[in-house]
Amino acid sequence: MARLPVYQRILEELLRSGTATVSSEVLASSARVNAAKVRKDLSLLGSFGTRGAGYDAAFLIEQIDRQLGLDRVWRVVIAGIGNLGRALARSQGFAARNFDVVALLDTDPAIIGERVDGVEVRHPDDLPMIAAELPLAIGVVTTPASVAQRAADTMVSAGVRSILNFAPQVLEVPSHVLLRYVDLSIELQVMSFYQARRDDSAGQADMPGIRSIGLPGPPGD
Repeated sequence: MARLPVYQRILEELLRSGTATVSSEVLASSARVNAAKVRKDLSLLGSFGTRGAGYDAAFLIEQIDRQLGLDRVWRVVIAGIGNLGRALARSQGFAARNFDVVALLDTDPAIIGERVDGVEVRHPDDLPMIAAELPLAIGVVTTPASVAQRAADTMVSAGVRSILNFAPQVLEVPSHVLLRYVDLSIELQVMSFYQARRDDSAGQADMPGIRSIGLPGPPGD
C-alpha cells in the first residue's frame, strides 16, 4: 500500500511528459525497487499489464486511485490554524486527491472568524454542529503539543475516525480510530544519522544512498 502512491506519482509524471504506456522495469527504476516487486504489487490490483507492451499509465492511475480510496471525496477538518495549518488548508494537493478541507478549528479569538482559502475558522466547540451538517472523515492535528490530545478527543467525539497528527505529542485514541504521525523533527534526526555516517565514512567505501523521501530503498533493500 505504501508503494502505490509512489507508483501513482511516477505514472502522473510520465503522463505529463507524453508517455502513455510504461513497463514494470521503467516503473521499478524510478521507484527504486525491482521489477518483480512492481509486477507483484500491481497484480494485486488486477491483470492490467500486457507482455511486451507494458501498462496503460492512465488506466493504471485510475486503478490505484480506486485501491487507495481516492475515487471518492473525503472531508477533512484541521485543528490549529498556525503557519502549518494554514499551509495545509491552502494545499492544492489535497483537493487534487479528493481531500476536501471543510472545517478549520482554533481557540485564538483573533483567528476565529477568519477565512482561509474560503473556509471559516471556527472554535472547536462548534465541531459537533459542523459534523452534523457535513460528516467528517479525517482530522489533521497541527496544534501545539499541549493541546493536541484535546483536539484529537474533540475530533473523535464528532465522529472522525482517522487522525493525522503533526504535533510532537503521542496521542491516545480509541482502537477503532486510525492514527498516523508526521513528525518533522524525527525525519530530521533520521537525516542527521545518515549525514553523520556519510561524513564519518569519507574516503572509505561508499555508503548506500539515502532513499528519496517517500520512496522505498534500492532493489534488495
